[in-house]
Amino acid sequence: MKKLSHYKKTIVYGLAAGLYPIIFFYTNNFSLINSWKHFAFFVGLFLVVPVGILVGIQLLSFLPWVKKLKPFAFPFINIAAFLLFIQVCLYAQIQWLFTMLIFVVAFVVAMYFKKYFKKVVALQLILAIISLFWLVPTIQNQWAYSNEWTTQPDTIEEVKFTKKPNVYYIQPDGYVNISELGKGFYEYIDNSEYWEFLRENGFKIYPGIRSNYSSTLVSNSSTFTMKHHYYNNGFNFSEITNARNIIVSDNPVLNIFKNNGYKTHFFAEYAYLLSNFPEMGYDVCNFDYDDIGFITKGFDKRQDVSIPLKKYISEEKNTPKFFFIELLKPGHVESDKNKTLGKMEEAKKYASNLAIANERLTELITIIKENDPDGLIVIMADHGGYVGYDYMLEVREKTLERDLVYSAFSTQLSINWPKGEAPEIDKHFKSGINTFRILFSYLSDNNTYLEHLQEDATYTIIKSGAPRGVYKCIDSDGNVIFEKH
Repeated sequence: MKKLSHYKKTIVYGLAAGLYPIIFFYTNNFSLINSWKHFAFFVGLFLVVPVGILVGIQLLSFLPWVKKLKPFAFPFINIAAFLLFIQVCLYAQIQWLFTMLIFVVAFVVAMYFKKYFKKVVALQLILAIISLFWLVPTIQNQWAYSNEWTTQPDTIEEVKFTKKPNVYYIQPDGYVNISELGKGFYEYIDNSEYWEFLRENGFKIYPGIRSNYSSTLVSNSSTFTMKHHYYNNGFNFSEITNARNIIVSDNPVLNIFKNNGYKTHFFAEYAYLLSNFPEMGYDVCNFDYDDIGFITKGFDKRQDVSIPLKKYISEEKNTPKFFFIELLKPGHVESDKNKTLGKMEEAKKYASNLAIANERLTELITIIKENDPDGLIVIMADHGGYVGYDYMLEVREKTLERDLVYSAFSTQLSINWPKGEAPEIDKHFKSGINTFRILFSYLSDNNTYLEHLQEDATYTIIKSGAPRGVYKCIDSDGNVIFEKH
């Protein structure tokens, strides 16, 4: 019995090292790691590994040298594992300098404070229990999630196309509209060469277009469902429940293309939208899930999207194709307050990234035009560049400054219509939420779908300067307002 008691204590020591970190990690990154594969991996890493090591030491304690080492080894492994896991939680990577410091701290505690080890373990368990108060609501929200908001107000999901050009939706992250570039906070940017390139290649450039939401996931969730979600009435600036699953696995836009016989392709420069291993709803993707790490924010390695585009654009000539191509540039100013270089330096960085974006867009357009001159090419950003802000999350502070609000939400929309014939219904383009509904009306020659356009309003989360909540910051006419949802 005494021997069994030792093993119970050993297991508790191992569990204590990982319980708080795994709960903390899931609470703060749930949408990134909400797959069963992630659950199995993190339970193994945070709980099974430290328990296994300590139990292994306990099993070998019949050896004199192991028995002698055990009073030092137990606290050293517990503290080192705990701090290493915290590092993973905070940075999603191992930083070697920080890791060496962790081993030094663990060594000092094990050598000189091992008599307090049980108190350290008790503190770790208390932290784990307290952190459950944040994790449980997160899981409850996931379980209670309903995708009812994606239900369409009409029969558009049954739409039948009367014309079936290949459709290319290219999304350059944070690319601001022509109506903003060159003035306001973007007055230092001369983008005329790019706009001229688009015009020479038959694109119609739409001024005044804006996103409905503040970041990639929340904006795309709305665009691909053609519906408002209002951040699911939550307070996470960049993530909403099941966003990646909606965008990558199952949404009305993707289903409509499939129902009309299209082969669907998703090409991304980075695995950001794939980081939680959502079920792949596209027929073709340039990423293999086996190449995506369990501990990642999705920005580990860039892929050149022009390579798969060249390959698949010329395959199956008689099958219509839909391509969703995601580019990371030009992006936006730094997200976090602690990492910003300041608004002036962030503005310079945006200008530099814009030049890179123009090069990549030019290459993609050239490939498409050479191989598919009658393709329908839509270039639309997911949100603005946030130039004028010190950092992106500053948008959560109340403001009625027109140029600042538009810097966050202004988005490029440029379309190459087949044969250069833009339909009259393109007058309805105002924001991202209705883009595909308008395109489907065009492809089906059925304008009744325009009777159910969503409100072209823009929403943001406010946490400072006004009661916390979701606010409408641009109305359907493009006026900057401040109205609580």
